[in-house]
Amino acid sequence: MKFRKPKPKMTLQEFFKLNFDENNLWEYKADEVDMLAELVDIFRPANPDVVLTVDISELLVILEENEQYCKGLSVYLKEILKHKKFSKILTDAGILSDTDFFYEVRHRLFAKLIPEQPEKNTLEYVLNQVFFMKSDPLWINKIPAEQVDVLFTQLNFYSVYVSSRAKSPLAELLFSIEVLMHRIAGRALESEVTKMVPEYENLESPFLAIQKEFALISDKLLEERKNYILPKDLGYKQLMILHRQCVEYVEHAFRNSNKFGISLRLNQNLLRIRQQLQRLRTLLPLLVLNEPEDARRNTIDLAYYLIEYNCDKNNVRKLINESTQLISYEITQHTANTGESYITKDRKEYFRMFRTAAGGGIIVAVLCILKVFLSKVETSAFGHALLYSLNYSMGFIAIYVLGFTLATKQPAMTAPALVRALEAGRREKIAPELEKYKTFAEFFARVFRSQFIAFVGNVVVAFPVALLGIWLIDITFSYNLALTKWFSLINNLSPVHSPAIFHAAIAGIFLFLSGIIAGSVANRDKHQHMYYRIQEHPWLKMTLGRIRTQRLANIYEKKWAGIVSNFWFGVFMGSTASVGIFLGLDLDIRHITFASGNLALGLYGANYNVSNEMIFWGIFGIGIIGLVNFLVSFGLSVMLAFRSRNIPFSELGDINAAIWKHFKRKPASFFFPSLRNSSRALLPESTAKSSRALSGKS
Repeated sequence: MKFRKPKPKMTLQEFFKLNFDENNLWEYKADEVDMLAELVDIFRPANPDVVLTVDISELLVILEENEQYCKGLSVYLKEILKHKKFSKILTDAGILSDTDFFYEVRHRLFAKLIPEQPEKNTLEYVLNQVFFMKSDPLWINKIPAEQVDVLFTQLNFYSVYVSSRAKSPLAELLFSIEVLMHRIAGRALESEVTKMVPEYENLESPFLAIQKEFALISDKLLEERKNYILPKDLGYKQLMILHRQCVEYVEHAFRNSNKFGISLRLNQNLLRIRQQLQRLRTLLPLLVLNEPEDARRNTIDLAYYLIEYNCDKNNVRKLINESTQLISYEITQHTANTGESYITKDRKEYFRMFRTAAGGGIIVAVLCILKVFLSKVETSAFGHALLYSLNYSMGFIAIYVLGFTLATKQPAMTAPALVRALEAGRREKIAPELEKYKTFAEFFARVFRSQFIAFVGNVVVAFPVALLGIWLIDITFSYNLALTKWFSLINNLSPVHSPAIFHAAIAGIFLFLSGIIAGSVANRDKHQHMYYRIQEHPWLKMTLGRIRTQRLANIYEKKWAGIVSNFWFGVFMGSTASVGIFLGLDLDIRHITFASGNLALGLYGANYNVSNEMIFWGIFGIGIIGLVNFLVSFGLSVMLAFRSRNIPFSELGDINAAIWKHFKRKPASFFFPSLRNSSRALLPESTAKSSRALSGKS
């Protein structure tokens, strides 16, 4: 099938000669927008990003020199725009239509593929047909303002203040503002929103007050038939004060999310109110005229807004960025608080980290042995997924509850703590530039050595414990558990002879997701007041007593998010291979601590009759698996934390330079604490938390 080459753009001279010469072809197209679309396309640049200015002087010259062309185009445009409704663009376009985030994403994606086409009596239909490229607002704003003013005058356009009758532009504008205010007040007075700002509980709602004030202004405009208000009008000044109070109300609700938590639905609700308030902040000044010439400028500005809003109404990236930023901030805030307990500051905490990691290594070694047992159970792929998931989940929960440490869980938790420290450093005005990151580099060294000793504790202990366990089973039951499994146990560790790196990356993703789950559960429970609800549960207080119920609530607050996170991490780890079998893909997981235990089991299963090459690649593979586990989970967590705090990724270069400078000066600090105790934790937000006991955090 052959595709036709795109038709070359016609010139302005050709356009006017074809449509506006003595034949007046435009009269036959007076109610069609195709001709206007052709005219706009003549000026539309191929790459609007690189164009500095879009010059329409040629059009102005043609209209000035040919009265017939100018009159014909003016009549055509007025006919196209006459009595076109545009209130829906101002009230709806680019504003969340629903509090359901996923519905909104689906709606916008579908509208991108097959755009909605409104009724032909609306301005939205005209704009959809003419300005259908998302980059159109960009190049339109690059047309010099003085040229637009001249075009406005040449075509004899009227300002929006000419009439306030029904269907007039001013009536549409007033109606749009009124609709926005009613919608804002309705959402803002919902109990889900008001409980986020208890400080306003006994105060008059600014959302109701602004409605009343605008009703007075609207009536005044209609009664005096001036169709505009002056900047010094007391009613307008009061309106803007109330608008600012509404904005402060919403921002206060967002800030209180740190105290009360926030749900995705409430986040969308507040975002919708914020967007509508921003829209009001744009539209209200259009009612004000200071000088007569402002009428033309305001009318042109309104046209710009209509084009911009209509082109931006299906922006999916903007929706996702706005909708997820606060949620991701709350999640990373929780993980940052948890991550502080993983960061050692002195030798005492450093060796305590080793002991807790050693405890984690003991449990992982047991899990390795149990998994080999479970692999011998004859069942379906689903059966193995269920058994492996239970094995992993129970083991990870045991590590967490007993206060032990799984080293690979640290990066997803410590990354947000690092970024929070960076955020504090960025607020300080320090020169030269690299000195701004000096404190952060020192903090990074603490994080790195904490991660290092945790890895050492896990790996060094998991190997001998797994070896001891399989030996005890053999001498007790005369059964070499890994006799038929030894080759795969060792070979699967090799980054050369197996996809171990890919499988380690999958484990890194799961480690990141488990951190997200922990933060999400903590944020949800905080928002739903779960701890308080348990503490004051009447049946529990009657059954267990007030003190025991209080203890239960405290345990829930401290442990539940971690238990859920570890449970799902176990499910992810245990079911990946079975999912791979179902999909026909080579999917599996490789985890550094389990790799150490599996190497021990493999060596015993082979009666130590293993080539030096296999041993080398097995040991080397353990290191590579740990590195990939760390890089993937840490990298993803850093990206999320950067985004949630609006820190540009361009700063990574300076950050890396500061870390490298600190490493060259004190390389040992990245692996071992100094002999003297370090100063207090560097995190400004919670300096005391890093000295808490490491138990109970994994």
